[in-house]
Amino acid sequence: MKMTGNTIFITGGGTGIGQGLAKAFHGLGNKVIIAGRRKAPLMETAEACPGMDCHEIDMRDPASIARVAEWLVKHHPRLNVLINNAGIMSGDKTGSVMDDQKTLATVETNLLGPMRMTSALIEHLKTRPEAAVVNVTSGLAFTPLAHSAVYSATKAALHSWTLSLRVRLKGTSVRALEIAPPWVQTDLMGGRDEPRAMKLDAFIKETMEKFASGADEILVDRVRMLRDNPGPDEWAFVEKFNGMMAL
Repeated sequence: MKMTGNTIFITGGGTGIGQGLAKAFHGLGNKVIIAGRRKAPLMETAEACPGMDCHEIDMRDPASIARVAEWLVKHHPRLNVLINNAGIMSGDKTGSVMDDQKTLATVETNLLGPMRMTSALIEHLKTRPEAAVVNVTSGLAFTPLAHSAVYSATKAALHSWTLSLRVRLKGTSVRALEIAPPWVQTDLMGGRDEPRAMKLDAFIKETMEKFASGADEILVDRVRMLRDNPGPDEWAFVEKFNGMMAL
């Protein structure tokens, strides 16, 4: 993906990884529009980056996604990059009685949200000479964390869907890319001060370097042990990993 001259829309762009990517791409001179549920962090981020735009969105609501997509095409017709970053994570009780509302919220936000957002914008993106859909998954897409089984499953599904999207977009001007972060110091699951997690600034710096390399999968070195695990003997590492991460 080219690193400059883009008009980029980032969901979940007011905090965490989304905010970090927004600031990094803005710093390279791209036009960046961020969106999320909460107005205050969106405004704070945009005000700190002159020229950045923002819009509220509910990734669980198809009507909200449709309205924002229509607004984007009307007010930012040069839009050529969609970064599906918005996501939620919580612990769950897989193996016991599940909280159905929490499960539904996670699936709608993390999986259906990116699918719907992409569907709403894909035909417009095809009109741009160099375009991309970037899905933010997780190292847990490849090695699940049993404490957050639903989150891990949504990210595995989004990875699979990204592979299919890449096949279906062959021959168009749109690339399907994937960022699979490791554990990063963000507010997700209260990890901002977690010493075992990767510092956000370091993650963004390395991720931008990987973007510039032209790879389809943007993988910082720290996530590779999770990414490389799937295979016929994957259970052994899944068991070991979850033993290390036991809360």
